[in-house]
Amino acid sequence: MEAVEKRFVAGLRRCFAELQDPRVQGRCDHLLGDILAIVLLAVMSGAEDWPDIEEFGKCRHDWLKTFLQLPGGIPSHDTFRRVLGLLESKQFSACLFQWTQALHEATGGKLLAIDGKTLRHSFARKRGKTALHLVTAWASENGLTLAQVACEEKSNEITAIPEVLKLLDLRGQTVTIDAMGCQKEIAAQIRDQKGHYLLALKGNQGTLAKEMEQLYQDAVDEDFAGVKYSTTESFDRGHGREETRWCEAIEIPADHPQRAVWKDLRTLVVVTARRCVNGEEHGETRQYITDHAPQAKRLAKAVRRHWSIENTQHWTLDVTFGEDARRQQDRLGAANLAAVRRLALSLLRQEKTNKRGVKNKRLACALNPRYLLTVLHTAQF
Repeated sequence: MEAVEKRFVAGLRRCFAELQDPRVQGRCDHLLGDILAIVLLAVMSGAEDWPDIEEFGKCRHDWLKTFLQLPGGIPSHDTFRRVLGLLESKQFSACLFQWTQALHEATGGKLLAIDGKTLRHSFARKRGKTALHLVTAWASENGLTLAQVACEEKSNEITAIPEVLKLLDLRGQTVTIDAMGCQKEIAAQIRDQKGHYLLALKGNQGTLAKEMEQLYQDAVDEDFAGVKYSTTESFDRGHGREETRWCEAIEIPADHPQRAVWKDLRTLVVVTARRCVNGEEHGETRQYITDHAPQAKRLAKAVRRHWSIENTQHWTLDVTFGEDARRQQDRLGAANLAAVRRLALSLLRQEKTNKRGVKNKRLACALNPRYLLTVLHTAQF
């Protein structure tokens, strides 16, 4: 296991080689690499705040000393808070997620979901600060967070999404974004980076939405005569709910005016869902635009996969990591610790010998350093 520990330290140093240490050099009791290593290992083992991280370090001091230098011993919780609050969040997350981006490339994932999440207890009313909002890129096929950018409000997602995209290699990837990200500039950026887009369409694009609705209605009225399209149907049952979904992909005519406005726009996707929950029926229809060919089965999969960022990442961060309950007013510290949580979640999901959930895996990491090293080894540090 000593080799795994050395690989972990080497990987940490390699990824954070370009990270600027904002502290006054020569006057620091603790090495930045040691601090970051303890924070990551502690969060993977169940730590949720700065005092928890300090306690983990003290309890595991003898083990940590075998592969970290620790010239000043274990830092205090105030030191962890202060140092993480000094690191520039965009640079920190870019360094941190080099590991998951390498894992994503190795596993061959092709679907990326971009979505935002609010840290609900990070507001500071006396300073006029609203809750911090994080926009993340989620590899929906393999459960990896690939990038994160923090912004002050949800309305700023439109400006944060291009920053997230810049951090990613989009070649051959399909990027799915909800209606807020349905912007011409964002679609063009994805195509310029050699990726593909699948964007949810709602009222925020009024003219486009109306024209796509009319296009679909005309195709239905003509029984899709002369229109290149495909359709697929799926059915799910479980937990007292039955759901039928129809996905229709319709090629937008080459002379349609919107094809000149949206870069490489090709297909309208219409997804209709009918749910029966405890005898009550509910239904909804959603529209999407994409540069992909009208292949309904492929596009239906991408639409379904997008919501894994809500059901898998966001839900787990709140329930298992207690993210929404954390009261952190320091903007950089909150954003950086949130990035560590996302990396920890990604790494824990890659370990398959433990068949239980992430909560159980964190407990196993806390109780057994050997299992913690197993997680790190599985993640190919």
